[in-house]
Amino acid sequence: MAYTTINKGSDYFNTKLYTGTGATLSITGVGFQPDFVWTKGRNVAFSHYLMDSVRGVGRRIMSNSTSNEDINIFGVSSFDSDGFTLGTDTGANNNGSTFASWNWLAANGTASNTQGSITSTVSANTTSGFSIVSYTGNGSASATIGHGLGTSNVGMIITKNRDQPDGWIVYHKSLGANNYLVLQTTDPSDVSANKYLSVPTSTTYEIGNSGDMNTNTEAYIAYCFAEVKGFSKFGKYDGNAGVGAFVNNFQHLGFKPAFVMIKCYNAAESWNVFDNKRNGYNYQNDYLIPNDTNAEVSAPNQGIDLLSNGFNPYYGTGTINRSGKSYIYMAFAENPFVGSDGTPTTAR
Repeated sequence: MAYTTINKGSDYFNTKLYTGTGATLSITGVGFQPDFVWTKGRNVAFSHYLMDSVRGVGRRIMSNSTSNEDINIFGVSSFDSDGFTLGTDTGANNNGSTFASWNWLAANGTASNTQGSITSTVSANTTSGFSIVSYTGNGSASATIGHGLGTSNVGMIITKNRDQPDGWIVYHKSLGANNYLVLQTTDPSDVSANKYLSVPTSTTYEIGNSGDMNTNTEAYIAYCFAEVKGFSKFGKYDGNAGVGAFVNNFQHLGFKPAFVMIKCYNAAESWNVFDNKRNGYNYQNDYLIPNDTNAEVSAPNQGIDLLSNGFNPYYGTGTINRSGKSYIYMAFAENPFVGSDGTPTTAR
C-alpha cells in the first residue's frame, strides 16, 4: 500500500489566526516560510487579501473583487521563516480586529518553466502538489502553461488577470475541461471554449484567449493544486438534505481536514471556507465567504463536521447540502489518516 510522504499537514499548509495592531506586525507560528498568504478579517467586513512571493511583497489581489493587482506597501512586507510581516494596512492589520490567514508552502524560490508555449515563472512544491504560476499572455486561441507539479492529477487552478479588472477563473477536476467557476461571484459553473481547454497534463495546462486568461502582453497569476493522497483532495458530492434538515452526507478524504472550501456548482450560492482553527466545533464551525467582504458567519447548526478521515456537510442549506444541488470542494489535511510509515493518525 502506498502512503503519502507527508506525515504532518501543517508543514505545507497551516491556518494562523491573529489580532491586528495597526502597527508593523510579525506573524509567527505558521511553521514554514509561506509563499501564498490569504488573509481575511473575521469580525469586520474587510476584503480577502491574496499575496504571494512570486508577485512579491506589497502586491495584493482580492478574491471578492475583479480589481486588478494593486501595490500596497502597507500589506505583507516580508515572507519570513516562520510566517510573515504586515504593515499598517487596515484590511490585513486593523488595530483590535481579528483575522484568519491561510498559508501554503511552495518552493521558497522561482524557476523559469519552458514546458508550455508560454514561458512561465513557477514556484512549485511537488511534494504537497502546490505551485504559483506567473505568465504573460500571448493572445493565442490555444496556449499551454507549465505548472511545475509533475503530475496530471491537477485538482484545481485559480487564475487572475493582474493588469485588468477581470474575474477569477477556476478550473476543478470534477467539472472537467471547458467548465469553470468564478471565485468572486455566486454564479454556478459555466461552459466556455476559450478558458481551460483541456484536462491538464503532467507538465502543462491549456488555455484559450479570453481576456481573463490570455490577453496579449497582460500579466496573470495562477494558483495550481494537485491531489496528493493523504494531504489534499478535490471532489464533488450531491446534496441530500431538505431545508433545515440534518442528514448524514459524509465525504471521505483519507485525512483529517484542516481546510475545506465548498461551492455549489449548479446554482447561485456563495463559496464557503471552513478550517480547524477558528471558533466553533463541528456542525457549529464558523465560515468565511471568499466572494464577499462579510465578517465570519457563526450561524448555529450550519457548519460541517471535521472528522478524522473526512467531513460531513449534513445540514440542509444551499451553500453546503441542499437536495437537488451539487457541490465541489477542495480540502487540505491537518493529519493524514495514515502516514508514510503506515501508522494511523487519530482525531482530537
